[in-house]
Amino acid sequence: MESKIEVLSTVKIKQSPDLYKIVDSLNRTLKERDLMFGLALDKEDNNKVVFTIYRT
Repeated sequence: MESKIEVLSTVKIKQSPDLYKIVDSLNRTLKERDLMFGLALDKEDNNKVVFTIYRT
């Protein structure tokens, strides 16, 4: 069985200490709708993060 993950949107935003809480809440709330959310440090600017929305 092959799982395909599609990137729906990606945006760079200013880093915030509690941002991970929003991403966690979105993942818990919307997983039944085949949506997944990710947060990663921007490789070019350590003051920004990359927020990504995926369809699973």
